[in-house]
Amino acid sequence: MPSRRQVSHGLAKVLGIKLDEPETHRITGGESVLSVQTADSFFEEPPTVKEVLVGIVPTRKNVYDYLLSLFPFLSWITFYNVQWLIGDLVAGITIGAVVVPQGMAYADLAGLPVEFGLYSSFVGVIIYWFFATSKDITIGPVAVLSTVTGTVVDNVANKYPEYEDVPWVTASALAVICGAIVLFLGLARLGWIVELIPMVSLAAFMTGSAISIASGQVATLMGIPKVNSRDATYLVIINTLKGLPNTKLDAAMGLTSLFMLYLIRSVCSLLAKKYPSREKLYFFLNTLRSVFVILLYTLISWLVNMHRRSDPAFKILGEVPRGFTHAAVPTVTTEIISTFASEIPATVIVLLIEHIAISKSFGRVNNYRINPSQEMVAIGVTNVIGPFLGGYPATGSFSRTAIKSKAGVRTPFAGVITGVVVLLAIYALTAVFFYIPKAALAGVIIHAVGDLITPPNTVYQFWRVSPLEPIIFFIGVIVTVFTTIEIGIYTTIVISFAVFIVRNLKSKGSFLGKVQVHSVVGDRVLRGGGGGSGHVDEHIPGEYGTFSDNNSDPAFSAVATRNVFLPIDHRDGSNPGVELSSPYPGIFIYRFSELLNYPSASHTLEYLVEYVFEHTRPTTSNMYKRPGDRPWNDPGPKKGREKDLSHLPTLKAVILDFSAVNNVDVTSTQMLIDIRNQLDRYTAPDVVDWHIACINNRWTKRALVSAGFGYPTIREDGTHTRWKSIFSIAEIGGSESAAAVAERAANEKEVVLSQTAAQDIEAAKRNDPIHRASTSSASDSVGKTKARELNRLRTVRKAVVHGVNRPLFHVDLTSALTSAIANVEARRELEGQRSIASSS
Repeated sequence: MPSRRQVSHGLAKVLGIKLDEPETHRITGGESVLSVQTADSFFEEPPTVKEVLVGIVPTRKNVYDYLLSLFPFLSWITFYNVQWLIGDLVAGITIGAVVVPQGMAYADLAGLPVEFGLYSSFVGVIIYWFFATSKDITIGPVAVLSTVTGTVVDNVANKYPEYEDVPWVTASALAVICGAIVLFLGLARLGWIVELIPMVSLAAFMTGSAISIASGQVATLMGIPKVNSRDATYLVIINTLKGLPNTKLDAAMGLTSLFMLYLIRSVCSLLAKKYPSREKLYFFLNTLRSVFVILLYTLISWLVNMHRRSDPAFKILGEVPRGFTHAAVPTVTTEIISTFASEIPATVIVLLIEHIAISKSFGRVNNYRINPSQEMVAIGVTNVIGPFLGGYPATGSFSRTAIKSKAGVRTPFAGVITGVVVLLAIYALTAVFFYIPKAALAGVIIHAVGDLITPPNTVYQFWRVSPLEPIIFFIGVIVTVFTTIEIGIYTTIVISFAVFIVRNLKSKGSFLGKVQVHSVVGDRVLRGGGGGSGHVDEHIPGEYGTFSDNNSDPAFSAVATRNVFLPIDHRDGSNPGVELSSPYPGIFIYRFSELLNYPSASHTLEYLVEYVFEHTRPTTSNMYKRPGDRPWNDPGPKKGREKDLSHLPTLKAVILDFSAVNNVDVTSTQMLIDIRNQLDRYTAPDVVDWHIACINNRWTKRALVSAGFGYPTIREDGTHTRWKSIFSIAEIGGSESAAAVAERAANEKEVVLSQTAAQDIEAAKRNDPIHRASTSSASDSVGKTKARELNRLRTVRKAVVHGVNRPLFHVDLTSALTSAIANVEARRELEGQRSIASSS
């Protein structure tokens, strides 16, 4: 019966597939001798698809860890203690007091009755702690998401008037659909997808949304009728200005409440700085300013309207039902979904970016890591279950999260305490809500979203980091103001992605030159042993590359002078006064600055060819005997204008620095093959050697090997069989390595020196036979130990860093350049010998 190998080879022959030659056949005798005689041999096996599949298929432990990760509270709940409970109580009650007025205000922003804000607040905090990886985040109604929800509700009501009186049906359906999408992303552990949204897009989105929301609430704040807050922001501002003559008594409630909110914050911040010992007290007073203002203006409203409930002097909330009166199974029909289908991507983006950005930020501040995928699970479950109790789309709130963090929250369990406070409000305080002025709620919203506007200093920092980012930021804000929040989000994301693509398309690497550098500490130049004076110190590198302060034996010292490679054009900002020498005539080192894949390969490799042609000459000076032999695209110089290229070297080798390249694709690999063939024609009858350094990925090596890189090119004259293999060798053996032996020998030398110094001080004791004997035995012992260590140093085992089957893949640029130069010179010597033999 034929083996699997025979079957696969037979099938490949039938299909006309040319299988690659095994890499073992490419190893020359030189590599084998080197690896056997002086080092442990290492044959690098290429990666296989089977390895990838084995890594993808989950093991039983992987499945168990995945299920456990869905409920993070199991990792800390058994350690819960009284001290944690006290911190959670304070933070939970504080957030509960803040979320009640905010939740009602945001529900009104979404075009829903205010009680739906309380329902969403309750469900968010109760459910989140089961799935939370952040102790600070608070899920509930937020301004931006409420605005998006309000737009969807308004659009559905315009198309289907039957939903105008029941807007919560649309809001609940939106929450279920978007929550299910986010839940799927979280369960599939696709949390990395949020990284596609850059920070500048988030900043523009938050700023534009804040301006849009604040301008839409001014009409309610001033009591101006007939202003549609769902219009584009610029139209809302224009219509509000037109309606200023129609301002009503609501303005007195709204403007004074807004002024009081800012006044309380300013006073508390000032007092906290003036009296640091009472900073915590002023923090809580500042935090509860929204509660205080709402209670104060509710009292004023009750005094004014207690006898005119049916005809209040200014707009008030009115009747708020007690309990979960709207709890029901959400209505999700294709009719409703088709109406807001175009809004789903924007809603999902808003659900994710604000929550993930906030949780990551506070995780860094408070020294813990969040799991974006698990946070998606929390958001998804909240929005899928919430509508059953009357909730609408909810996500993480920046303002409440900041308050919760400053209040000293200890665990996510604080959300349960907040839920209890909200539950009390739903059942016990609904009668009080009747008199809350709508203008005061508008003031609360404007005050809350004001903090979302990106301050000028942050925009300036954007400019300092990347001058293009502020332009994207302002475009996003302007588009949001003149269109919608959704279009603003899409615009910034698309522009940022376009910039990323253009940077890759137009990227080009750098040609490197060589320069010798010394290590300098202060005004002292460090170098190896061997004597010296003045400002030159004799130091050796320590275990971690540091330099000790003691002189050492030259046998164990290392020269501090080393070669470094810098861009020839000094684009990296290095000192232009530093003269860089060519690595070697005809050898070029090229470092890729970006990815090497299909968008960037053409531009960066074309630059490589152009530079090489400009700085070298063809190996054969007169390739075309007659003008008619020349190709049409290279007719040659005009008569009398021939360039003298004799001072330029011929191309010998190209060294590619892959330190910035993680992987390659078919396009970029084919481009490398084409350029190799082009340069081979340019150097004919010679062939260009290609050395590649700092490859970080096994699959990249596999791709390059399949394209013919990594080993010497087959030459017609047979010189490839005399290739000089130069490998990087490293010690193996752990504590018995050469470095460890050298360190111990140096340490014992210091012991001998210190003992000799002590003997010089105690000269009188030298004549004592007892002391003399003990000193002699100690010296003999140290000498024998040192001899043993030095013997180990000579016999320590070494191994090659890269596989002997890929001699043109190098660990660093230095070894690549050394190999390239050695083989160029060896080839020159061989050609010299042949020319002498032919002449004789």
